[in-house]
Amino acid sequence: MNIQIDNESAAWYKEELNLNKGDFVRFYARYGGDSTIQSGFSLGISKDEPVDIAVKIDKDGITYFIDEKDVWYFDEHDLLIEFKPEFNEPVFHYKKN
Repeated sequence: MNIQIDNESAAWYKEELNLNKGDFVRFYARYGGDSTIQSGFSLGISKDEPVDIAVKIDKDGITYFIDEKDVWYFDEHDLLIEFKPEFNEPVFHYKKN
């Protein structure tokens, strides 16, 4: 499992979450909503300290990560984060490993 994030999305998160070099952004499974890989769950994000990192990517001094306890949500898919100008925000895509 991997995380990929484009430059525009990283810049958007940096501004929206008031991120500074050395900060951490966690992607986690949350109850409710829907996704293409887990019915009844959706992907949440938070500025958070890591507990047990399963996968991470560092971009512009910010670490984006998924904790071990949330790996089940991804069901052997990579997380791809792409900025969509028409929505003016990043969107999540999942790619089977």
